Amino acid sequence: MIHIFFNGGSSHVDTFDPKPALEKYHGKRLPAPTLVTERPTGAAFASPFPFKRYGQSGLPVSSIFSELGEVIDEVCVIRSMQAEVPNHEPSLMLLNTGDGTLVRPSLGSWLSYGLGSENENLPSFVALCPGGGNLPIKGTDNWRAAFLPGKYQGTAIDTNQQTPRQMLENIEHAHLSSTSQRQQVDLLQQLNRQHQSDRKDDPRLEARIASFEQAYRMQTAALDAFDLRREPQYVLDEYGSSPQARQILLSRRLVERGVRFVQCWHGAGQPWDNHSDLETAHKKNAGQVSRAIAALIRDLRRRGLLDETLVMWGGEFGRTPTTEGSNGRDHNHHGFSLCLAGGGIRGGMIHGATDEFGWAAVDSPVLVHDLHATILHLMGLDHERLTYRFAGRDFRLTDVSGHVVSNIIK
Repeated sequence: MIHIFFNGGSSHVDTFDPKPALEKYHGKRLPAPTLVTERPTGAAFASPFPFKRYGQSGLPVSSIFSELGEVIDEVCVIRSMQAEVPNHEPSLMLLNTGDGTLVRPSLGSWLSYGLGSENENLPSFVALCPGGGNLPIKGTDNWRAAFLPGKYQGTAIDTNQQTPRQMLENIEHAHLSSTSQRQQVDLLQQLNRQHQSDRKDDPRLEARIASFEQAYRMQTAALDAFDLRREPQYVLDEYGSSPQARQILLSRRLVERGVRFVQCWHGAGQPWDNHSDLETAHKKNAGQVSRAIAALIRDLRRRGLLDETLVMWGGEFGRTPTTEGSNGRDHNHHGFSLCLAGGGIRGGMIHGATDEFGWAAVDSPVLVHDLHATILHLMGLDHERLTYRFAGRDFRLTDVSGHVVSNIIK
């Protein structure tokens, strides 16, 4: 699975859920009740972006994502997503871990735990972020393993860097040969196993032992996987040159080498959290990823990987149809959109709907637990049976709820 995260919360009414009624009321109070969000908002705010229908399916797409129109027949737009609260931190945790408040393993960790790895030389879960050393809001909590064994935690990579040796710190030893390093690792592992023999069932020690071994094996495999210079020029041109585009191409290189889950964050902090000047910010953000997401879908299809690779993009919630200040939108958890393609998803369709203004999901709402149940189902896992015993009870990603959204599955 590849999850392209618009962290900060992209606006559904400006991307994949057009609302013509907002044009009628632009600058005026809406007749519908103003729902509670994080901050007070004002009058209706019509989208500054025109929409156009694309493909045989005729799905409407905003002009800022026009490149995605070329592959829209591969895409399912869920327009009826709902989160729990209009705040970033709990909404990020809910979408990533299934719980907005408590320490829980992330989706990528659950998938790694349930499916195992297809490549022992690479992590099964990788988090990519062009952060320049900084992380998204909530940091490592977004890709934590929590009470699952540590080997299932995500490995974070700063994709602001461009070469493998820059992205992967200490990937090569400055002085020792590979043979000498192997001897060191063998000795270290022997000592660790002796130490472990008196400390049975310590998952932290087991995770540390596994991490040393994988770090050694990664020296060759990772340098290859993260080296975009090995791609033909036409592929590089197809994806584009932004840091976000480069990491989306990296995600394809990783999944084709057996990495189970790759998360592509748009950047550090909350790039899509546009409380002001939404028109400029959303256009800039979309311009950094639209071409690359379309290229990814075409590329996966060419390589015969799209049917077995689920691609998802969107934010932790949407934005209000009303304005905050003069030209921004507040958070909106009552109804928003997420897009999925590949991995057994029915393309060229819309699931659910928000009301005529885009305030709330009114048709076939999809809760985050429903989304997670559906993702696990597409990966061949039963969300009610994928459990891990901790602190005297069996935990699961979907807690005690969740239903598979069957009509979006082929």
